[in-house]
Amino acid sequence: MAFPWAGRAGTAFPVCWDDMSAVIHLQALGLTEYEARAYTALLALGRAVPARVARQAGIPRPKIYETLERLEGRGLAARVGQNPLEYAPLSAREYLARARRSFDDRLGALDRDLSRLAPDPAPEAVYHLYGEAAIRSLCEDLTLNARRSVYMAGDLPLGERLERLTPRGVDLHRASLSGLPAIAAEGQRAFLLARDGEAAVIAHFIEEGASGEAHGVHTHNPVVIHLIEGYVQLAAQHPAGSR
Repeated sequence: MAFPWAGRAGTAFPVCWDDMSAVIHLQALGLTEYEARAYTALLALGRAVPARVARQAGIPRPKIYETLERLEGRGLAARVGQNPLEYAPLSAREYLARARRSFDDRLGALDRDLSRLAPDPAPEAVYHLYGEAAIRSLCEDLTLNARRSVYMAGDLPLGERLERLTPRGVDLHRASLSGLPAIAAEGQRAFLLARDGEAAVIAHFIEEGASGEAHGVHTHNPVVIHLIEGYVQLAAQHPAGSR
């Protein structure tokens, strides 16, 4: 369904929600609003004179020439005719591939810079966690970044969510803690997570009606990680450990 979007010069033109969404995402990648609107208009038109691009995009006529020149400078548009002057867009597939390469390069550079500023934590370091939201967020991040293996046990709703988030190809080990010696105080629910033999979380969530705040620890200690992996395997072998 199309909706009118009034241009700044007062000219209305039809634009679908997909166009508006694309403009928003293009702006997030660094284009100005006019550049994003002109580029999506060019994609829709294929090739066109500036006046037609301005009408399609809802851009004031005095602004369309400089906007198209900026798109040309970014490599997103090219002049394909002089009499009359016409522009054509870089294909969306090529633009996305280039944007993806640029983003990956920036992430790589940022990773190197941050590594120099903050080296990896010492294996013996233990970080305390407070609050259910913080614990769940960290568990989700660890699971999403898993490359080889994930071991988890306890807290059924969180375990189900993390199982859905586990990347394809990662070896998942999941079990219940039912029937095993308790590792949480009364009124608390334990949750264990170990990822790739590199990081682990031990968390205690608070049962409904009980007092206190969810808490836990996050560590890279290989001994703790190994113990969690072994405990999850033991829980899976226990008759009550199946989900």
